[in-house]
Amino acid sequence: MASVAGRYASALFELASDEGKVAEVEGDLAKFQALSDESADFVRVIRSPVISSDEQEKAISTVLAKAGLGSLTINFFKLLAKNRRLFAASDVVRDFQSLAARARGEVRAEVTAASALSDAQVADLKAALKASVGKDVTLVQKVDPSILGGLIVKLGSRMVDNSLKTKLEGMKFALKGSA
Repeated sequence: MASVAGRYASALFELASDEGKVAEVEGDLAKFQALSDESADFVRVIRSPVISSDEQEKAISTVLAKAGLGSLTINFFKLLAKNRRLFAASDVVRDFQSLAARARGEVRAEVTAASALSDAQVADLKAALKASVGKDVTLVQKVDPSILGGLIVKLGSRMVDNSLKTKLEGMKFALKGSA
């Protein structure tokens, strides 16, 4: 984790480990990511180079306190704002989740589907991935209707794209090549 986000995630993970708050911080980071996914305005505040670091720090502190995040996590995001690194917040969340999963002996997998997966589908997918890698798997689900159907699974450096969109594009390419 040599990236900016990786270094910050490692530092936060070490601090959370020392204080015995890894699970709490991981939950807080999931709430933060949900806020980012739900609000374009929140993302603009985080990513805008025009907004001063002091204004970002005040805004993020207020929003995260109202969202019920813990003081360790709020102080961490205030530090990111002060250091003008809020733009990397989503990557920090991802890297922290990977570190926490690794510490628990789990592997993190990102699954993109055209619609939300049912609990049974999630359980089946986790079981199949566990059989493949031999470790418990934490799934991060994303919904992208543009893939039309199927799944895209990212597990570490491996990616399996079994989406309908990719299959149709492959057929389109094959048909153009034979014409």
